Amino acid sequence: MPSGFVSLVRNLFGRKEAGTESAAAVETATEHEGFLIRPAPRRQSSGWLTAGSIAKQFPDGLKEYSFVRADVFADRDAAVAFSISKAKQIIAEQGDRMFGGSGG
Repeated sequence: MPSGFVSLVRNLFGRKEAGTESAAAVETATEHEGFLIRPAPRRQSSGWLTAGSIAKQFPDGLKEYSFVRADVFADRDAAVAFSISKAKQIIAEQGDRMFGGSGG
């Protein structure tokens, strides 16, 4: 089931132009405890800002939670790794509640 879920989300997010940073982030999507983590660090003058999204399929459809944190990294790969780590922390702390009252 996770591979079908990953496929669904990749198809949804894969409609962006090829070669963009957002499209590259889709390739690094990670499944964790039924959630799909999509790191999407943002380029800033001081480096790469921690950002991404967490998605989960529910009976009433796909729900997504986007996050941005103040942590900045000089290297994009480090920002991607930290974005995944931060998303796992959000999942552990909030679970389905991150999507509002109707999730799950």
